[in-house]
Amino acid sequence: MTPLSFDRFGPMIPAGPVVLSVPHAGRDYPAALQAALLVPLAAVRSLEDRHVDRVALAALGDEILLVQRQARAWIDLNRREDERDPAVDEGAAGHAGRTGAAGAKLRNGLGLVPRRANGRGELWRRRWTDAEIAARVAADHRPYHAALTDTLAAARRRFGTAVLVDLHSMPPLPGVAPARIVVGDRHETSADAALAGIVERIAAEHGVPSARNRPYAGGHVIERHGRPADGIHAVQIELDRSLYLDAALDRPVADGVARMGVLIRAVLDEISHVASTGLLTGAILAAE
Repeated sequence: MTPLSFDRFGPMIPAGPVVLSVPHAGRDYPAALQAALLVPLAAVRSLEDRHVDRVALAALGDEILLVQRQARAWIDLNRREDERDPAVDEGAAGHAGRTGAAGAKLRNGLGLVPRRANGRGELWRRRWTDAEIAARVAADHRPYHAALTDTLAAARRRFGTAVLVDLHSMPPLPGVAPARIVVGDRHETSADAALAGIVERIAAEHGVPSARNRPYAGGHVIERHGRPADGIHAVQIELDRSLYLDAALDRPVADGVARMGVLIRAVLDEISHVASTGLLTGAILAAE
């Protein structure tokens, strides 16, 4: 059996209704990727949610946590399988009927396989073949999402509802007193609105300004897995990287990681408590 490209932490059977996901912190860069780069490897590292997995692990209790190891530059788990960019992907044309007009992210070079990073221009020496992209989808994208689907379904069966917390990080936002945490629920389509409210309240209690759905409403992960009417909710949380990284936004700072771990732990505890009340949209009588 081919080894999975993500790490799974926590119990085999969900011990609570909350599941954690970290799809963009991967730091594995396959040799094929490095050989195809037009830019230094450091340029594509800017695509990472740099070390936000450290925050997830600091916050982790008895939840199940999935952390992707493959770099986002290799394949982006927060994009649909058909968000393929013809500028870097020879097989993209075969999927045009499903994608229709390309979305803003795809037009801006942030599709299933990114073609740009942090204003560095084109990333690749050549276009990837359809077979190469299909292999990544089969090896990396589908197994991760299948694991999330199965874990959330198990949590819902056991507890009557399930909540996915999809953890990301963002560059510092511009402006005066900008939000440093952004919670997304795709404008209340991926989760009961109460969950975003929990994140906002706890962020405020920790002295961290927050915003909802702007500028990040959430991507494919929460769109795909959040089904509030069926009792499965999904929220995306973006942390300002300066909250837990050094001044270069490169290396984790122990105190910052610990502080953000405490904040996220408080969020998980409160979400778990609310989910366990059975008052969220779509909650059912637990099977166990």
